[in-house]
Amino acid sequence: MASHRRPKQPSRARVTVLTTAAAAAVALSSQAANAAPSEKPSKDEVKAKVDKLYEEAEQATEKYNGAREKQEKLQKEISTIQDNVARGQEELNELRDGLGSMASAQYRSGGLDPSVQLFLSADPDDYLDKASTLDQLSSQQVEALKEIQEKQRELAQQRSEATEKLKDLASTRTELGNKKKEVQGKLAAAQKLLNSLTAEEKAELAAEQTRASRASEREALTGGGGTSDAPGTSGTSASGRAAAAYAAAQSKIGSPYVFGATGPSSFDCSGLTSWAYAQAGVSIPRTSEAQSQIGTRISSVSDLKVGDLVFFFNDLHHVGLYAGNGQVLHAPRTGTVVRYESMNTIGGPFMWGVRV
Repeated sequence: MASHRRPKQPSRARVTVLTTAAAAAVALSSQAANAAPSEKPSKDEVKAKVDKLYEEAEQATEKYNGAREKQEKLQKEISTIQDNVARGQEELNELRDGLGSMASAQYRSGGLDPSVQLFLSADPDDYLDKASTLDQLSSQQVEALKEIQEKQRELAQQRSEATEKLKDLASTRTELGNKKKEVQGKLAAAQKLLNSLTAEEKAELAAEQTRASRASEREALTGGGGTSDAPGTSGTSASGRAAAAYAAAQSKIGSPYVFGATGPSSFDCSGLTSWAYAQAGVSIPRTSEAQSQIGTRISSVSDLKVGDLVFFFNDLHHVGLYAGNGQVLHAPRTGTVVRYESMNTIGGPFMWGVRV
Protein backbone atom coordinates (compact mmCIF):
# COMPACT_ATOMS: atom_id res chain seq x y z
CA MET A 1 0.00 0.00 0.00
CA ALA A 2 1.48 3.28 -1.08
CA SER A 3 2.40 5.78 1.54
CA HIS A 4 0.60 9.12 1.43
CA ARG A 5 2.93 10.94 3.85
CA ARG A 6 3.91 14.42 2.71
CA PRO A 7 7.65 15.13 2.31
CA LYS A 8 9.28 16.60 5.39
CA GLN A 9 9.53 20.39 5.07
CA PRO A 10 12.84 22.10 5.86
CA SER A 11 12.94 23.89 9.18
CA ARG A 12 12.49 27.66 9.31
CA ALA A 13 16.11 28.08 10.53
CA ARG A 14 17.44 26.08 7.60
CA VAL A 15 15.42 28.16 5.13
CA THR A 16 16.79 31.34 6.69
CA VAL A 17 20.41 30.17 6.39
CA LEU A 18 20.00 29.12 2.78
CA THR A 19 18.26 32.35 1.88
CA THR A 20 21.00 34.43 3.51
CA ALA A 21 23.75 32.48 1.76
CA ALA A 22 22.06 32.87 -1.59
CA ALA A 23 21.63 36.60 -1.07
CA ALA A 24 25.29 36.96 -0.12
CA ALA A 25 26.36 35.06 -3.21
CA VAL A 26 24.25 37.30 -5.43
CA ALA A 27 25.65 40.40 -3.74
CA LEU A 28 29.25 39.24 -4.16
CA SER A 29 28.63 38.42 -7.80
CA SER A 30 27.13 41.83 -8.34
CA GLN A 31 30.07 43.55 -6.63
CA ALA A 32 32.56 41.55 -8.66
CA ALA A 33 30.77 42.46 -11.85
CA ASN A 34 30.56 46.15 -11.01
CA ALA A 35 33.99 46.59 -9.37
CA ALA A 36 36.38 48.65 -11.40
CA PRO A 37 39.72 46.96 -12.08
CA SER A 38 42.53 48.33 -9.90
CA GLU A 39 44.49 50.94 -11.78
CA LYS A 40 48.18 50.44 -12.30
CA PRO A 41 50.19 53.42 -11.00
CA SER A 42 51.62 55.66 -13.68
CA LYS A 43 55.32 55.97 -14.40
CA ASP A 44 55.45 59.34 -12.62
CA GLU A 45 53.63 57.95 -9.56
CA VAL A 46 56.05 55.05 -9.39
CA LYS A 47 59.01 57.44 -9.72
CA ALA A 48 57.68 59.63 -6.89
CA LYS A 49 57.24 56.61 -4.60
CA VAL A 50 60.65 55.22 -5.52
CA ASP A 51 62.33 58.58 -4.90
CA LYS A 52 60.70 58.74 -1.47
CA LEU A 53 61.87 55.22 -0.62
CA TYR A 54 65.38 56.05 -1.77
CA GLU A 55 65.38 59.15 0.43
CA GLU A 56 64.28 57.07 3.43
CA ALA A 57 66.94 54.48 2.58
CA GLU A 58 69.60 57.21 2.54
CA GLN A 59 68.44 58.43 5.97
CA ALA A 60 68.76 54.89 7.31
CA THR A 61 72.13 54.54 5.56
CA GLU A 62 73.59 57.49 7.47
CA LYS A 63 72.33 55.97 10.74
CA TYR A 64 73.91 52.68 9.67
CA ASN A 65 77.20 54.48 8.94
CA GLY A 66 77.12 56.11 12.36
CA ALA A 67 76.54 52.78 14.10
CA ARG A 68 79.34 51.14 12.14
CA GLU A 69 81.73 53.99 12.98
CA LYS A 70 80.81 53.67 16.65
CA GLN A 71 81.37 49.92 16.51
CA GLU A 72 84.85 50.34 15.05
CA LYS A 73 85.71 52.94 17.69
CA LEU A 74 84.48 50.72 20.53
CA GLN A 75 86.44 47.75 19.20
CA LYS A 76 89.65 49.81 19.21
CA GLU A 77 88.98 51.13 22.72
CA ILE A 78 88.24 47.64 24.04
CA SER A 79 91.39 46.28 22.45
CA THR A 80 93.46 49.06 24.06
CA ILE A 81 91.92 48.43 27.49
CA GLN A 82 92.49 44.69 27.22
CA ASP A 83 96.15 45.29 26.31
CA ASN A 84 96.49 47.62 29.32
CA VAL A 85 94.90 45.04 31.61
CA ALA A 86 97.28 42.35 30.36
CA ARG A 87 100.31 44.57 30.98
CA GLY A 88 98.96 45.63 34.37
CA GLN A 89 98.47 42.01 35.40
CA GLU A 90 102.06 41.25 34.50
CA GLU A 91 103.24 44.19 36.63
CA LEU A 92 101.07 43.05 39.51
CA ASN A 93 102.48 39.53 39.28
CA GLU A 94 106.02 40.94 39.36
CA LEU A 95 105.21 42.99 42.47
CA ARG A 96 103.76 39.94 44.19
CA ASP A 97 106.80 37.89 43.19
CA GLY A 98 108.95 40.57 44.80
CA LEU A 99 107.06 40.25 48.07
CA GLY A 100 107.35 36.46 47.82
CA SER A 101 111.11 36.74 47.45
CA MET A 102 111.22 39.01 50.50
CA ALA A 103 109.25 36.47 52.51
CA SER A 104 111.54 33.63 51.42
CA ALA A 105 114.61 35.60 52.48
CA GLN A 106 113.11 36.30 55.90
CA TYR A 107 112.17 32.65 56.34
CA ARG A 108 115.72 31.50 55.53
CA SER A 109 117.15 34.02 57.99
CA GLY A 110 115.09 32.81 60.94
CA GLY A 111 111.44 32.39 60.24
CA LEU A 112 108.63 34.23 58.52
CA ASP A 113 107.86 37.61 60.02
CA PRO A 114 104.15 37.94 60.95
CA SER A 115 104.00 41.18 59.01
CA VAL A 116 105.10 39.43 55.79
CA GLN A 117 102.46 36.79 56.34
CA LEU A 118 99.94 39.61 56.21
CA PHE A 119 101.55 40.91 53.02
CA LEU A 120 100.68 37.66 51.33
CA SER A 121 97.15 37.47 52.66
CA ALA A 122 94.13 37.64 50.36
CA ASP A 123 93.13 41.06 51.71
CA PRO A 124 96.08 43.46 51.92
CA ASP A 125 93.68 46.38 52.50
CA ASP A 126 92.83 44.88 55.86
CA TYR A 127 96.52 44.76 56.61
CA LEU A 128 97.02 48.50 56.21
CA ASP A 129 93.94 49.18 58.31
CA LYS A 130 95.77 47.74 61.32
CA ALA A 131 97.95 50.62 62.40
CA SER A 132 99.75 48.61 65.05
CA THR A 133 101.04 46.20 62.43
CA LEU A 134 102.38 49.00 60.26
CA ASP A 135 105.01 49.71 62.90
CA GLN A 136 106.53 46.31 62.16
CA LEU A 137 107.08 47.09 58.48
CA SER A 138 110.03 48.65 56.80
CA SER A 139 109.39 51.65 54.58
CA GLN A 140 110.34 49.53 51.57
CA GLN A 141 107.74 46.93 52.44
CA VAL A 142 105.03 49.56 52.95
CA GLU A 143 105.69 51.12 49.57
CA ALA A 144 105.67 47.73 47.89
CA LEU A 145 102.30 46.84 49.38
CA LYS A 146 100.80 50.24 48.51
CA GLU A 147 101.96 49.78 44.93
CA ILE A 148 100.23 46.39 44.79
CA GLN A 149 97.02 47.90 46.16
CA GLU A 150 97.09 50.71 43.60
CA LYS A 151 97.70 48.30 40.76
CA GLN A 152 94.80 46.11 41.91
CA ARG A 153 92.44 49.08 41.99
CA GLU A 154 93.61 50.21 38.56
CA LEU A 155 93.05 46.76 37.06
CA ALA A 156 89.60 46.48 38.63
CA GLN A 157 88.62 49.85 37.12
CA GLN A 158 89.92 48.90 33.68
CA ARG A 159 88.09 45.57 33.74
CA SER A 160 84.88 47.34 34.73
CA GLU A 161 85.32 49.83 31.88
CA ALA A 162 85.93 47.02 29.41
CA THR A 163 82.77 45.25 30.57
CA GLU A 164 80.65 48.37 29.99
CA LYS A 165 82.14 48.95 26.56
CA LEU A 166 81.47 45.34 25.61
CA LYS A 167 77.81 45.84 26.53
CA ASP A 168 77.74 49.03 24.45
CA LEU A 169 79.36 47.16 21.56
CA ALA A 170 76.70 44.44 21.67
CA SER A 171 73.97 47.09 21.60
CA THR A 172 75.66 48.90 18.73
CA ARG A 173 75.92 45.68 16.73
CA THR A 174 72.20 45.11 17.19
CA GLU A 175 71.48 48.66 16.00
CA LEU A 176 73.77 48.11 13.03
CA GLY A 177 71.90 44.97 12.04
CA ASN A 178 68.52 46.67 12.37
CA LYS A 179 69.57 49.64 10.24
CA LYS A 180 70.99 47.35 7.58
CA LYS A 181 67.67 45.48 7.42
CA GLU A 182 65.80 48.79 7.22
CA VAL A 183 67.93 49.98 4.30
CA GLN A 184 67.58 46.65 2.50
CA GLY A 185 63.80 46.71 3.04
CA LYS A 186 63.47 50.20 1.53
CA LEU A 187 65.61 49.25 -1.45
CA ALA A 188 63.66 46.03 -2.02
CA ALA A 189 60.36 47.94 -1.93
CA ALA A 190 61.71 50.46 -4.45
CA GLN A 191 62.93 47.70 -6.74
CA LYS A 192 59.53 46.00 -6.57
CA LEU A 193 57.89 49.22 -7.74
CA LEU A 194 60.39 49.63 -10.56
CA ASN A 195 59.79 46.03 -11.63
CA SER A 196 56.10 46.87 -12.05
CA LEU A 197 56.95 49.24 -14.92
CA THR A 198 56.96 48.15 -18.51
CA ALA A 199 60.21 47.95 -20.42
CA GLU A 200 59.21 51.11 -22.28
CA GLU A 201 58.52 53.01 -19.03
CA LYS A 202 61.84 51.90 -17.57
CA ALA A 203 63.64 53.13 -20.68
CA GLU A 204 61.86 56.49 -20.45
CA LEU A 205 62.89 56.92 -16.79
CA ALA A 206 66.50 56.04 -17.58
CA ALA A 207 66.53 58.50 -20.46
CA GLU A 208 65.13 61.27 -18.25
CA GLN A 209 67.81 60.66 -15.63
CA THR A 210 70.55 60.64 -18.25
CA ARG A 211 69.36 63.92 -19.76
CA ALA A 212 69.14 65.57 -16.32
CA SER A 213 72.62 64.35 -15.38
CA ARG A 214 74.19 65.58 -18.63
CA ALA A 215 72.49 68.95 -18.36
CA SER A 216 73.79 69.41 -14.80
CA GLU A 217 77.28 68.36 -15.86
CA ARG A 218 77.32 70.84 -18.74
CA GLU A 219 76.07 73.61 -16.47
CA ALA A 220 78.64 72.82 -13.79
CA LEU A 221 81.52 72.73 -16.24
CA THR A 222 80.57 75.73 -18.38
CA GLY A 223 79.01 77.92 -15.70
CA GLY A 224 75.64 78.00 -17.43
CA GLY A 225 76.91 80.06 -20.34
CA GLY A 226 79.89 81.82 -18.83
CA THR A 227 78.81 82.93 -15.36
CA SER A 228 81.53 83.60 -12.82
CA ASP A 229 80.21 80.77 -10.65
CA ALA A 230 81.68 78.00 -12.75
CA PRO A 231 84.34 75.84 -11.05
CA GLY A 232 87.80 77.31 -11.40
CA THR A 233 86.70 80.89 -12.05
CA SER A 234 87.47 83.81 -9.79
CA GLY A 235 85.32 84.30 -6.73
CA THR A 236 84.53 80.63 -6.15
CA SER A 237 87.77 78.84 -6.98
CA ALA A 238 88.86 76.13 -4.61
CA SER A 239 92.35 76.25 -3.20
CA GLY A 240 94.65 73.91 -1.35
CA ARG A 241 93.05 70.87 0.24
CA ALA A 242 89.52 71.76 -0.93
CA ALA A 243 90.78 71.78 -4.52
CA ALA A 244 92.53 68.45 -4.00
CA ALA A 245 89.39 66.91 -2.48
CA TYR A 246 87.22 68.23 -5.30
CA ALA A 247 89.62 66.89 -7.93
CA ALA A 248 89.56 63.48 -6.23
CA ALA A 249 85.75 63.46 -6.29
CA GLN A 250 85.75 64.46 -9.98
CA SER A 251 87.91 61.44 -10.75
CA LYS A 252 85.08 59.23 -9.45
CA ILE A 253 82.28 60.61 -11.64
CA GLY A 254 80.32 57.62 -12.92
CA SER A 255 81.10 55.41 -9.90
CA PRO A 256 77.96 53.71 -8.53
CA TYR A 257 76.18 54.62 -5.32
CA VAL A 258 76.28 51.74 -2.82
CA PHE A 259 75.00 52.21 0.72
CA GLY A 260 77.76 52.07 3.33
CA ALA A 261 80.52 52.31 0.69
CA THR A 262 83.55 54.58 1.11
CA GLY A 263 85.37 53.89 -2.15
CA PRO A 264 87.45 53.61 -4.09
CA SER A 265 85.07 52.02 -6.62
CA SER A 266 81.66 52.84 -5.07
CA PHE A 267 80.32 55.35 -2.56
CA ASP A 268 77.38 56.62 -0.58
CA CYS A 269 77.05 60.39 -0.10
CA SER A 270 79.22 60.85 3.00
CA GLY A 271 81.48 58.03 1.85
CA LEU A 272 82.39 60.11 -1.21
CA THR A 273 83.09 63.31 0.73
CA SER A 274 85.15 61.59 3.45
CA TRP A 275 87.12 59.64 0.81
CA ALA A 276 87.72 62.78 -1.28
CA TYR A 277 89.12 64.75 1.65
CA ALA A 278 91.22 61.78 2.73
CA GLN A 279 92.90 61.95 -0.70
CA ALA A 280 93.75 65.56 0.18
CA GLY A 281 95.34 64.41 3.44
CA VAL A 282 92.43 65.60 5.59
CA SER A 283 90.53 63.27 7.92
CA ILE A 284 86.86 64.22 8.38
CA PRO A 285 84.07 62.31 10.16
CA ARG A 286 82.30 59.47 8.37
CA THR A 287 78.65 60.59 8.52
CA SER A 288 76.98 63.62 6.96
CA GLU A 289 75.62 64.82 10.31
CA ALA A 290 79.07 64.69 11.91
CA GLN A 291 80.67 66.36 8.88
CA SER A 292 78.21 69.25 9.20
CA GLN A 293 79.68 70.14 12.61
CA ILE A 294 83.29 70.70 11.52
CA GLY A 295 85.11 73.60 9.85
CA THR A 296 83.64 77.02 9.16
CA ARG A 297 79.88 77.13 8.59
CA ILE A 298 78.61 79.00 5.51
CA SER A 299 74.94 79.92 5.42
CA SER A 300 74.60 81.54 2.00
CA VAL A 301 75.01 79.74 -1.34
CA SER A 302 76.60 82.91 -2.75
CA ASP A 303 79.47 82.56 -0.25
CA LEU A 304 80.27 78.95 -1.14
CA LYS A 305 83.49 77.99 -2.89
CA VAL A 306 84.26 74.92 -4.94
CA GLY A 307 85.13 71.99 -2.68
CA ASP A 308 83.06 73.19 0.29
CA LEU A 309 80.82 70.55 1.86
CA VAL A 310 77.12 71.24 1.32
CA PHE A 311 74.31 69.70 3.39
CA PHE A 312 70.66 69.06 2.57
CA PHE A 313 67.42 68.10 4.34
CA ASN A 314 66.46 69.10 7.87
CA ASP A 315 68.15 66.06 9.40
CA LEU A 316 71.33 66.66 7.33
CA HIS A 317 71.26 63.15 5.88
CA HIS A 318 72.75 64.19 2.53
CA VAL A 319 76.09 65.83 1.72
CA GLY A 320 78.07 66.65 -1.40
CA LEU A 321 80.86 68.90 -2.64
CA TYR A 322 79.99 72.33 -4.00
CA ALA A 323 80.81 72.49 -7.72
CA GLY A 324 80.07 76.15 -8.42
CA ASN A 325 77.15 77.71 -10.31
CA GLY A 326 74.61 76.29 -7.86
CA GLN A 327 75.73 72.74 -8.63
CA VAL A 328 76.81 69.91 -6.35
CA LEU A 329 79.09 66.97 -7.09
CA HIS A 330 77.73 64.05 -5.08
CA ALA A 331 76.66 60.40 -4.84
CA PRO A 332 72.87 60.88 -4.95
CA ARG A 333 71.21 57.56 -4.07
CA THR A 334 70.82 53.91 -5.01
CA GLY A 335 70.47 53.41 -8.75
CA THR A 336 72.60 56.45 -9.60
CA VAL A 337 76.28 57.26 -9.95
CA VAL A 338 78.58 60.02 -8.73
CA ARG A 339 77.55 63.05 -10.78
CA TYR A 340 76.89 66.79 -10.92
CA GLU A 341 73.41 67.99 -10.06
CA SER A 342 71.65 71.28 -9.49
CA MET A 343 71.18 72.05 -5.80
CA ASN A 344 67.57 72.87 -6.67
CA THR A 345 66.81 69.27 -7.67
CA ILE A 346 68.32 67.43 -4.70
CA GLY A 347 64.85 66.92 -3.22
CA GLY A 348 65.49 68.62 0.10
CA PRO A 349 66.42 72.13 1.21
CA PHE A 350 70.02 73.35 1.37
CA MET A 351 70.84 73.78 5.07
CA TRP A 352 74.39 75.15 5.10
CA GLY A 353 77.91 74.59 3.85
CA VAL A 354 81.16 73.85 5.65
CA ARG A 355 84.63 74.99 4.64
CA VAL A 356 87.14 72.45 5.91
